[in-house]
Amino acid sequence: MQDLHRELIEGRVTVPRVGSVVELMTTHPRHAVLDASGVAAEPVVPYLRNLALDDNRPLTGRSYAYDMLRWFRLLWFLGVPWDRATEAEASALVGWLRIAENPQRRRRNRNAPAPGSVNPRTGKRYLKAGYAPTTINHNLTVVSGFYAFHQHHNRGPLVNPVPESAAARRALGHLDPDAAAPPFRRARLRQRVRQTDPRAIPDAMWDELFAAMTHDRDRAAVLLYVSSGSRASELLGVTPGDIDWAGQLIYVVTKGTDDREPVPVSPQALVILAAYLDQAGLPPVHEPVFRTRRGPDKSLSYWAMRRIIQRANDKLKTNWTLHDLRHTAADRMANDPSLNLAQVRAIMRHVDLATTSRYLNARVEDLFDALQAHYNRPRIERRFAPGYDPDDFKAVFGG
Repeated sequence: MQDLHRELIEGRVTVPRVGSVVELMTTHPRHAVLDASGVAAEPVVPYLRNLALDDNRPLTGRSYAYDMLRWFRLLWFLGVPWDRATEAEASALVGWLRIAENPQRRRRNRNAPAPGSVNPRTGKRYLKAGYAPTTINHNLTVVSGFYAFHQHHNRGPLVNPVPESAAARRALGHLDPDAAAPPFRRARLRQRVRQTDPRAIPDAMWDELFAAMTHDRDRAAVLLYVSSGSRASELLGVTPGDIDWAGQLIYVVTKGTDDREPVPVSPQALVILAAYLDQAGLPPVHEPVFRTRRGPDKSLSYWAMRRIIQRANDKLKTNWTLHDLRHTAADRMANDPSLNLAQVRAIMRHVDLATTSRYLNARVEDLFDALQAHYNRPRIERRFAPGYDPDDFKAVFGG
């Protein structure tokens, strides 16, 4: 058994992709994890049901179900019952995910840039082929919660196979949401997550991206994204009844909640949106305004909107994403002297002020312009008033 663990950690064997996550007709839970024979993994059902009853969103339950599927695939492969799992299996999970190829990162285009390489135009890295450190940490958190849930109900093992950090629990137990998280030591197996500054699209490259949009629908969408800071799914759900033309507002349902909140947008975005709707026709009042252009009439999906950005990237040799538009909006607002951080936080609907303050940074393009002005500034020459000997100044003040 230990040899199989070691082989898995070293990447010499891989976990078979057996089982699946399916959507159920029930509400609590909405998803289930099935084994290779199509039978539900029974211990996962009450855990996902409790997650739904705790008022978590359906997409959260779906995400947790896929994390549990990875865990149970590992246990099925190792032949370990779920209630006999130890830290050795948690270590095997981390080792496997650190080396395994993420199926969502597979590229069909052979000429596509190498995973993890840097785009020379944007300076952004392409996604790596494997699982990100945040994904591994999230998987460990879900598995830990799964065993904590069963321990609470006196089922399963007495020991949680996922190590915990007492220092992290103490540091985050009573944290002020507007304060920065204090430093603490990571728990064993937790991956190091590098904190990087958000990457906004420079103004010149934004002009290129906007020019690459070939239809008023796409132009209106990217302008609404970059002027409102809305998340991708939020904007694609906007209906005719969510647009306040006179007030220059749109109403979006904030991610993770059912709250319908007003968000200001630019007049230019509304002008182009009106031109698009005048051409395409106004959909029913409760249907999203962004529609497909080909095939049956239906709302524009997240994947279709992402494909619009990908086509522009192929043309411009860039690697911008939909979320970069939100970063650009936040960066522009946070560095605008007419707006304060509290106002930007309200517009972006950030949970805490520390998230908003990350956008207060010196942008690379601004540094470049400032340095060019510095380099081109004439050198100051020392001059002396008539009647003074330069040698006397040198003898008194030095050289």
